Amino acid sequence: MGKKMKEKFTIEDLLILDAGAEGVCIGKYEERVVFVNNVVPGDVVDVEVYKKKHHYYMARLLQLKVPSEKRVEPKCEHFGICGGCKWQNMDYQAQLFYKQKQVQDHFERIGKFSFPPLKPILPSDNIFQYRNKIEYTFSNRRWLSNEEMEHADELNLNGLGFHLPGVFDKVLDINHCDLHSEIGNQIRNSLREFALKNSISFYNIRTHEGLLRNVVIRNSVCGDLMVIVVFAYKDKFLEMVMNFLRVTFPQITSLMYVVNDKMNDSIADLEVHTFFGNDFMTEQMEDLQFHVAPQAFYQTNASQALKLYQTVRTFANIQPEDIVYDLYTGTGTIALFVARLAKKVVAVEYVDSAVENAKENAILNHIDNAVFYVGDMAKVFTDDFIAKNGKPDILIADPPRNGMHPDVVAQILKIMPKRIVYVSCNPATQARDIALLSSAYQVIATQPVDMFPHTQHVENVCMLEKL
Repeated sequence: MGKKMKEKFTIEDLLILDAGAEGVCIGKYEERVVFVNNVVPGDVVDVEVYKKKHHYYMARLLQLKVPSEKRVEPKCEHFGICGGCKWQNMDYQAQLFYKQKQVQDHFERIGKFSFPPLKPILPSDNIFQYRNKIEYTFSNRRWLSNEEMEHADELNLNGLGFHLPGVFDKVLDINHCDLHSEIGNQIRNSLREFALKNSISFYNIRTHEGLLRNVVIRNSVCGDLMVIVVFAYKDKFLEMVMNFLRVTFPQITSLMYVVNDKMNDSIADLEVHTFFGNDFMTEQMEDLQFHVAPQAFYQTNASQALKLYQTVRTFANIQPEDIVYDLYTGTGTIALFVARLAKKVVAVEYVDSAVENAKENAILNHIDNAVFYVGDMAKVFTDDFIAKNGKPDILIADPPRNGMHPDVVAQILKIMPKRIVYVSCNPATQARDIALLSSAYQVIATQPVDMFPHTQHVENVCMLEKL
């Protein structure tokens, strides 16, 4: 069954048993877990082990022997190389099953608290073209296939696409991405062709040379289209590129650029220049409108975000005299979504520009009972803060992937709101935090939501009430 080699060895006829939390799938060999990419539960495969640890092996697919009933043909031509859609070879109903199972497993294994049966996961209305934001990277060192490697000296190595998993200095040149709108594909391909035709330099992240660094494309349910081009410096080609986009794509409502001469790709601390159109795009959710600034966060699957926020609102069950706290509010979307039901909403976020955006959107929607604070949650959420703003009846938390700081959990246990609605993009840290709260709270309902089809990621909403 297994044939050992000096450094590596093969495993034949390995049955894939389960889907893992990081997008890899799982088999078992000699009582050890085997993690394999690009396979589906139910597959029988031959694999090559390339990394051996005490309790597990990491392996790569050599041959598919017997395909699983859950296996489908991936739509994307880049599948298997691009690391974005690790589950695109899995039937969508199976994807939903394993996402729900992921929540169940984390709650049982990490949380170890009691909870009622999970509500069935809410599937995405669209499993393709659902992303309203996507970012591509320019590189003068694109990834080459084995065939291309044989005559690499003859090729143009400039590319525009996604970073490969674990490879910081190369990108996979993307011809078509099925997760974004068709206009996004047209903009990316046309921009690349224009740059190549005019010999405009692509960035080298090792030497920090080259003009073109990134392009961000965002679209909204209201029909707005925002394009942000990131340049390494200003020169004559900057205006040429921007004019090309303006003329070629009249659909663009916000055309912007950033000059980034730093050693990293983050533009959160840099000025965004409006070349043409609005300096925001407009999103709509029910009767609320949101002006989304170029650097502001907005959920990337708008139709699923509405389902997510409706779930939060239902779980919160806010009464007219309730004071609601919204921790990790981002641009205030949830806070504004529930504000009309409450006496007052108090929202906290550590990104200053996001808070400014939230305040602007409160004014835009004529909401005057929401207040926004900026600061590190663990430092802001203090006894003095509670005394100033009033003790919350309802607490909503939507923290980043690493979950809530222990000091925040401790403060929640101190002030004891009657109900907590915990939104998470990482059920593992959510389970950990709920376990810390379980001495005083019980889980009443859990609703997984699929925000990102063809990936392993799952959003989860939990309602907790005081014991």
